[in-house]
Amino acid sequence: MVNKKLIKDLLNESACSHNKTKKSSCDKPKPGATSGGCAFEGAQISLFPYADAVHLVHGPDTCLGASWETRATLTSYEGENNTPLGYCTNVTTQDIIFGGDKKLAEALAYIVEHKKPKAIFVYETCVTAMIGDNIDFTCKTAEELFHIPIVPVHSPGFVGSKNLGSRLAGEAVLDALVGTREPESIHPFGINLIGDYNVTGDMWQYKPILERIGIKVISSLSGDGRLEQIQMAHTAKLNVIVCAKSLVTLCRKMQERYNIPYVSVSFYGKRDTSNAIRSIVNAFGDAELITKAEVIIAEEEAKLAERLKPYHLMLKGKKAILNTGGNKSWSIASALQDIGIEVVATCVQKATEEDVAIASEYVPIVFKNPGVEQPKLIDEHKVDILLAGGRSLYTAIKKRIAFVDVNQEKKVSYGAYGGLENLASDVCSALANPVFKLVGKAAPWELV
Repeated sequence: MVNKKLIKDLLNESACSHNKTKKSSCDKPKPGATSGGCAFEGAQISLFPYADAVHLVHGPDTCLGASWETRATLTSYEGENNTPLGYCTNVTTQDIIFGGDKKLAEALAYIVEHKKPKAIFVYETCVTAMIGDNIDFTCKTAEELFHIPIVPVHSPGFVGSKNLGSRLAGEAVLDALVGTREPESIHPFGINLIGDYNVTGDMWQYKPILERIGIKVISSLSGDGRLEQIQMAHTAKLNVIVCAKSLVTLCRKMQERYNIPYVSVSFYGKRDTSNAIRSIVNAFGDAELITKAEVIIAEEEAKLAERLKPYHLMLKGKKAILNTGGNKSWSIASALQDIGIEVVATCVQKATEEDVAIASEYVPIVFKNPGVEQPKLIDEHKVDILLAGGRSLYTAIKKRIAFVDVNQEKKVSYGAYGGLENLASDVCSALANPVFKLVGKAAPWELV
């Protein structure tokens, strides 16, 4: 059942900086506003990277859609990877009339028998929320029967945005899983990574560096996540929010419940990666750890500078516009500046107020209406390349400039030091791509 008080509290999150100054809470949903990503989608995105759990959508199969390869959230799990697989109860008209609880119970039994997962997440959708299916009771009954965690996620799309759905997913994990398992030993410099979905392996770019310094990743919510690790997340000494501010509520509540402080960082670009590492080690306050971190940062930056030299020559004087969401409106801008590109403007349409403020420090122009403002900015500033999601490719084609996809559809990692080299390579390849040069030529009828 949808908890109205919980949703109100999540919208009025005290840890969100803008809620300290605004008279009202986070923006509430408006009719039609969920078309760009509803709460159900946000919850799915946050929890799908748990490869050792099955994700069951209790609703019509249209809610699930095509789940295969929806996001390139990579995993090192050696068992069957359930991340790209979709499971759905396929609620029909008959179930709407008579209730879908029985169908849900049968689906849970089938999954346990045939897939043998370590846990099952059950997602409530608009239809099953409105008809009043008691998924809490059904999940609890199945959990007692099968002796594995079966976690209901109350995130029907109509309650709000994708951002709110991520918060609801965090609530489900915190209440049902965190603190339910104890480790053999507690690491003095253990951290939880919060909000990195490991798209194309971003996490694997910086996790080995942290381990070389002496920091251990206890758990991840949720990139390359494991059920047993998140159950022991309460033993970490620090929570590290990587990009996804939507999960700040989870971190704030873990601080209140388990006395775990948190820091917010970005691992895009040289400067932000180095600053992220410093933020993490400084939070522990251990002099030896801080000294070792500085040595490793210096080594990594020196090696990166050598690898980037040829790219700096090719990218000198190039201008770019960035059109992506959330913290990437400024973190990707920082990375582009690190490889020598002038970032003329960045879109903040899907960014929080805090992200807008940070983006304004990195980039001279921020805009919210890409459909109208983006083409004008490309012409006015003679931009060479557009970096955005796949839907903006056609804008680049119309304006005859190069294009790089930097959203979740990207094929390589742009995270940390190694990812910055990948970004430089992709930008150079796009600028030299003959396809864009051909598109830039005048059409035959334009020559007449």
